[in-house]
Amino acid sequence: MSSEKIIIDVRSLSKRYEIYPQPSDRLKQLVVPPVCSAMNRGASSLGVNWRVNTPSYFREFWALHDISFQVRKGETLGIIGRNGSGKSTLLQILAGTLAPTAGVAEVTGRVAALLELGSGFNPDFTGRENVFLNGRILGLNQRQIEDRYDQIVEFADIGNFIDEPVKTYSSGMFLRLAFAVQAHIDASIVIIDEALAVGDVFFRQKCYTRLEQLKASGAAILLVSHSMPDIEQYCERALLLDAGNQRFLGEASEAAKNYYLFHQQDKVQAPRYVSEVSAASKSTLSLAIALQPPVEAFVDLSNKVQVANGQARCTGLAMCNAKGEACSHFRQGERAQLYYEFELTEPIGVPICGIVIKNDRGIIVHGKNSWQFDTEVPTSLGQGSKIVCQQQIQLELAPGEYVFEIGLASVTLTEWENRQRISHEEMSSLYISICQVPNVGVFSVGIGQKNGVSVLTHHGVANLPGALEIAVQARNDSNDHH
Repeated sequence: MSSEKIIIDVRSLSKRYEIYPQPSDRLKQLVVPPVCSAMNRGASSLGVNWRVNTPSYFREFWALHDISFQVRKGETLGIIGRNGSGKSTLLQILAGTLAPTAGVAEVTGRVAALLELGSGFNPDFTGRENVFLNGRILGLNQRQIEDRYDQIVEFADIGNFIDEPVKTYSSGMFLRLAFAVQAHIDASIVIIDEALAVGDVFFRQKCYTRLEQLKASGAAILLVSHSMPDIEQYCERALLLDAGNQRFLGEASEAAKNYYLFHQQDKVQAPRYVSEVSAASKSTLSLAIALQPPVEAFVDLSNKVQVANGQARCTGLAMCNAKGEACSHFRQGERAQLYYEFELTEPIGVPICGIVIKNDRGIIVHGKNSWQFDTEVPTSLGQGSKIVCQQQIQLELAPGEYVFEIGLASVTLTEWENRQRISHEEMSSLYISICQVPNVGVFSVGIGQKNGVSVLTHHGVANLPGALEIAVQARNDSNDHH
């Protein structure tokens, strides 16, 4: 990372709070004189420098401990973690509203911090008055605010309410105006803490478009969100925090997988025995192992990151066309066949295998696993067993480049047998993530072809099933009065 492009440099950052059981203890801590222990007094009589022991009426709470990272111009860094992990404390230090206990946080340039939107607003002032008030708080002079005022009002799009007191605003209108001001101060760094989660879909689209413009101009974006798809789509890298500690810093997709893996530790592990299935199922399962792709179709996994809990690792991945030939370029509507396998280092429960496809903007365009296919399950899943999967996908996608990832999870046998009565939300909280390989492969899709002629099959990301009928209604001259 080039040093001249770094605008946030955090080194060994820590933040400690003193927690007092009752208010009077805080006063005692300030006024009670230091006390020496008998041991130290004895040491002093021998000519040894003695230490002063001050009684502590508080307990220490470290909201952050030894955090280090850098952010360069034009980069979007995600900050993820459960509530209480230290995200807001870190952002407040970067915004300059909180001082660290130890370490360094160097921030270069103007900061727009969307931590508590409208924190500089006066509820009795009109929207217009608050634009000028908040603009001055954020470092703009009167002329600069006047030059940006029309853009701010147009972005907020709250109509005549701009001349009404903001205490009469709905939460949505308040959000619009507050974000509009922050987004037009030409900040070098924009910090967002779940601020856009309350906006409607149209406003969120407008906000993210504006953030892309700021990013293109060289601004760095720090995005805090509990939505891992948002983190993967909008961020290049992400920082994972837990209880004030830095657990992971790296590629956003890999960080999201670590987030899920790290926070499933309190789940009950799936039973390690799977009952036998029918003889017909066995023959079906054995066919998958027989369908071996050619050697040239396999992806080199030696340099691929595997986010795993130690129960399995991916040992093979291949991509083929409908004929079983090695292929990474397809046309719209053609079928791709993916072959992937996992070797177990420990026994697991019922395996759930699947694939996720993303476009060049990080948007998930397809994802499906064996739970959703309602497929058969293997019978033996002891240590050393190999799970082999073959997944076929009809590529009804827009022309372009795509990346994909594969994954293995597990559920209990009871959950699998009752899958028809388990909702998606319940399933998401039950399964154990075992091994995921993010961004493991790339393929491209070209314009479809029909009778030797290139034909675009549809517009947009996906070709959705459906039908279109057109009818002509004959003109009724009897109703024509002209």
